[in-house]
Amino acid sequence: MTESMPILRGALIGCGYFGQIQLEAWRRMEGVEIVAACDQDRAKAQAAAPRAYTDAAELLRSEELDFIDIATRPDTHLQLVRLAIERRIPAICQKPMAPDLQSATEMTSIAECSEVPVMIHENWRWQPWYREALRRIRAGEIGKPVSYRFRHRQRDGLGATPYPNQPYFKDMPRLLIYETLVHYIDTARFLFGDIAGVYARTRRKNPVIQGEDGALILLDHAAGTAGVIDGNRYMNPEQPGPAMGEAWFEGDENWIRIEGTGRLYLGADLVWEPASTEGYKGDSVKATQQHFIDCLRSGEPFETGTTAYLETFKAMEAAYRSSATGERVAL
Repeated sequence: MTESMPILRGALIGCGYFGQIQLEAWRRMEGVEIVAACDQDRAKAQAAAPRAYTDAAELLRSEELDFIDIATRPDTHLQLVRLAIERRIPAICQKPMAPDLQSATEMTSIAECSEVPVMIHENWRWQPWYREALRRIRAGEIGKPVSYRFRHRQRDGLGATPYPNQPYFKDMPRLLIYETLVHYIDTARFLFGDIAGVYARTRRKNPVIQGEDGALILLDHAAGTAGVIDGNRYMNPEQPGPAMGEAWFEGDENWIRIEGTGRLYLGADLVWEPASTEGYKGDSVKATQQHFIDCLRSGEPFETGTTAYLETFKAMEAAYRSSATGERVAL
């Protein structure tokens, strides 16, 4: 690292299941160092960084930081982003962005007004098979996009103790779309542009959970493409792998299919395979965090800054509204 490219000092707030995934990625990145961590469990924070805290406000008062990584539960995000902005510290904040649209809108407003960089940690669009799919779509390899389908499967939501990695999911009143299928909503926006309308149906198979564990979402885009997101957390994917399901993108000349392994087919031909199995789902967490750091250094806008990601959040809210009313919701 040269003198013109100093190491950026960061702090991790939240050292739970996904915080550990993010920490592992930070440790493999050049030019950054996690110098402090905060968690209600001090032992977790001590294991994560040289200096440990149990109170985020104390951490922000005590440390000289270039950024913070917020990996806590959604109901804390607005408060933590506000604390970071008050101290003029850029932040990358895990999704879900906020517990509700009002909080997400407020977060966007304070970030815009302050001009402190705030990015939502939405790693799905950084899975390399979707980046490759976008490259090929933009190159015209399928012609004009017509339709698509994402199928998500993950058999971890059954029985009396579902979601072993994140057991608090069991008590969340909104679950599958809010925590999981929002990834695909954002990826659909990434691939096919603004969403014009949403129609959704949800179901709950496991009676011990509070929220939904199955959903079907129909999206239509302003550019004319239409698609389906079909997801549940009570079945395994047809083919195990980091993509956690399959995807199909159809054009008026050809189509792309992505397997559960992440391998990408153009029509019947295998044309691309993931280069590495390191990291989380194609090393998408590291790629997301690298984008955050690159933009901090360059001043370029984030792909998933608060203003941009609010559109994903609005589409997610529209899916719940549609499921409640039985009607298509226009955006």
